[in-house]
Amino acid sequence: MTNIHLIGGEKGGVGKSLVARVLAQYFIDKAIPFMGFDTDRSHGSLLRFYHEFASSVDVDDYGSLDTIVEAAAENPGLRILVDLAAQTHAPMVKWMDESGVLETVQELGLNLAYWHVMDSGKDSTDLLKKVLDQFGSRLNYVLVLNQVRGETFDIFEKSGLKDQALGLNAKIITLRKLHEPVITKIDAVSSSFWAAQNRSPHEPNGLGLLERQRVKVWLRNVYDQLDTVGV
Repeated sequence: MTNIHLIGGEKGGVGKSLVARVLAQYFIDKAIPFMGFDTDRSHGSLLRFYHEFASSVDVDDYGSLDTIVEAAAENPGLRILVDLAAQTHAPMVKWMDESGVLETVQELGLNLAYWHVMDSGKDSTDLLKKVLDQFGSRLNYVLVLNQVRGETFDIFEKSGLKDQALGLNAKIITLRKLHEPVITKIDAVSSSFWAAQNRSPHEPNGLGLLERQRVKVWLRNVYDQLDTVGV
């Protein structure tokens, strides 16, 4: 089945693009064919780090957004990865509602999953409530507790939304924290995770022996989490 993965969370800085990058690397490492779409015109991470697999879409242009579903319909078995920039929720929902996207996806036998990436703050929890109330059982959900943006999620745990999400068959995964200097070095050279691990330590911003090992250990843990989702 073709899967469309919308990587959202609406709030800026929660780690949506990091999750999209990890998914892209997962597909590559697992030899799973995929196509990426980036909605961020100025700082698109998929275009920056995985440009050979990604193209841009304009959330204000229905014709541009239509290419997401059309690509899924025309390429059976392909994974579609969409990195949603901050403040794109409203135009995406408008497009989905006015274009009958959820009905079309169901008719075509496609699977659409919305990934809600969360930091530990109240805003992420409030935005999740908005999404669950808006779509209910019409969407498949993956909640990503991003420890890169906060190690405890007490607000979410006490909100009652966890039970609500689980009642809608949501999957919940945790993205462990990666050592900040390692992320900084990878981002400084706009490198994929594979390239970062294979870049010479003697090059500018090259990772040292144990830094490369930290990336491997981190990715292995993330991949274990992704395996539970069934992407």
